[in-house]
Amino acid sequence: MAVAAVTTEPLHKPLQKKRLPAGRPREWYVTHNRRLKAMRLAIVLLDSGVHQPSSASNARIRTTAELLGIHPPSDTTCRMVRALIRYGR
Repeated sequence: MAVAAVTTEPLHKPLQKKRLPAGRPREWYVTHNRRLKAMRLAIVLLDSGVHQPSSASNARIRTTAELLGIHPPSDTTCRMVRALIRYGR
């Protein structure tokens, strides 16, 4: 019987970060970063077993952000997280 080895190494290489395009309105950058944050939080919540938007309260989302070392999300970002959980399946 084969036993799978346990490793703490990432399964893939992280993507290289690219600079954001210059010359866009400030609101574009704010929205872009908000979407990235919401996506990171939604992925972690889905991985932890939160599959219903009703289970993802603002408090739970903010606690998850704190565990990840991410600045606490705004109410708008929390709504985005729930939308990603609802429609991102």
